[in-house]
Amino acid sequence: MPRFRTLDDLDVKGKRVLVRADLNVPVKDGKVTDATRIERLAPTIEALIAKGARVVVMSHFGRPKGADPSQSLRAIVEPLSRAIGGRPVRFAPDCIGPEAERVVAALKPGEVALLENLRFHEGEEANDPGFAKALAGLGDAYVDDAFSAAHRAHASIEALAHLLPAAAGKNMQRELEALGAALENPQRPVIALIGGAKVSTKLDLLNNLTDKVDHLAIGGAMANTFLFAQGQPVGRSLCEREMADTARKIMDEAKQRGCEIVLPQDAVTAEKLEAGAVTRTVGINAVPPTAMILDIGPETVAHIAAALEASRTLVWNGPVGAFETPPFERGTVALAKKAAELTRAGKLLSVAGGGDTVAALAKAGVTDQLSYVSTAGGAFLEWLEGRELPGVKALEVG
Repeated sequence: MPRFRTLDDLDVKGKRVLVRADLNVPVKDGKVTDATRIERLAPTIEALIAKGARVVVMSHFGRPKGADPSQSLRAIVEPLSRAIGGRPVRFAPDCIGPEAERVVAALKPGEVALLENLRFHEGEEANDPGFAKALAGLGDAYVDDAFSAAHRAHASIEALAHLLPAAAGKNMQRELEALGAALENPQRPVIALIGGAKVSTKLDLLNNLTDKVDHLAIGGAMANTFLFAQGQPVGRSLCEREMADTARKIMDEAKQRGCEIVLPQDAVTAEKLEAGAVTRTVGINAVPPTAMILDIGPETVAHIAAALEASRTLVWNGPVGAFETPPFERGTVALAKKAAELTRAGKLLSVAGGGDTVAALAKAGVTDQLSYVSTAGGAFLEWLEGRELPGVKALEVG
C-alpha cells in the first residue's frame, strides 16, 4: 500500500485543522442512539488538542436536499463533547460563509468547533472546486478521519485534500494499516469469509478475492447460487439461478489461481423464515424441495473453523446465515467466536467489515476481540473489490 501522511507529519500548533469525520450516526428524537463513530473520532481530536491545534470538525449527515433542520449536526454536539472528555464543542450553523468563519475565528488553541452538515450545500457531493476552496479558507491543515466516506469523490474528501497540507487521522490510519496487512501484504494462508444475499452484488469482490486469497469460504444465500450451479438441490431458497454460469466461471477461475472455494456441506433448513421455526439439518445434497437453506450446518461450521485454524489472516464480509432471525444465527456466531478465539491467541489477524457483519459480530459478543472491525460499509466493500478510493488516493505521498 502506498505511503500516506499521518498526524505525525503535520505541524499543527496554533493552527486551524479541518477534520473530515463521518458523523452520519443514527439519531432518534434528537438523541444519538449509537455513538461508535463519534467515539472512534475522539483519539484524533484529542491528539490534535494535545498539539495545540484549533480543531474544526466537519461531516455529512443523511441525504438532505438543501438545508434541512431535521438533518442538522447540532444533535451531535453533546455526544461529541462527551467523547472528548467533556470539553465544550462550539457549533457553527453553516459550514462555509460568515457564520462558520466567525465560530472558527473565535477558537483558541485546544478548542473544538463542529460545522453544520456539509450536504446542505450542493457543492459537497458535486466535488465543486469553489465549495472546496471556501472550506479550505477555514483551515490551515486538513485531516481525513472518515474512511467510511473515502469511496466518495466529494469536495470535503477529495478536492479539499489537495488545497491544504493533508494527513490521515488516527482512525483512518488504523483502518488503512489493517486493510494493508489483510490483503496488500498478508501473512499466509489467507482466508476470506464472504456471505450475503446475492452473487450479482459481489461479483467484483469475488473476482478480486480469488486472485488474492488462498481459501474463499462462501455462505449466506449467495452460496445457494453456487450450489445450484453445481447441480445441488436448493428447494425454495433464495437463489439467483440466472447467475449459475457466472458462478461456475468464478469457480473455474479460482481453481486456476490456486484459490480453494469452500461451499456448505450441510445446511439448516426450514419451511418458513421466522423466529423459532422448526428446523431440519440435512446434507447439502438432500435439501427438501419445499424447504429453504437458512444457515450453514455443523459440518460446514467445523470445516470452515478448521480452515481458520490453518490460516494466518482472515477477511470477513457478510454473515453465513439469516442471522437476524433465531435460530439461524448459530453458524455465524460459531465462526465469529472461533475467529475471536484464534485472534486472542495471536494465531490469526482478523479484519471484518460491512453493516451486517458488524451487527453479527455484536450479536456474537466479539466485536472488540477481532484485530479490526471496520464500520465503513461501502468503502470497505469497494476496497475488497480492489477499487481505488478517492479519499485514500488524495492522502498518498508522491
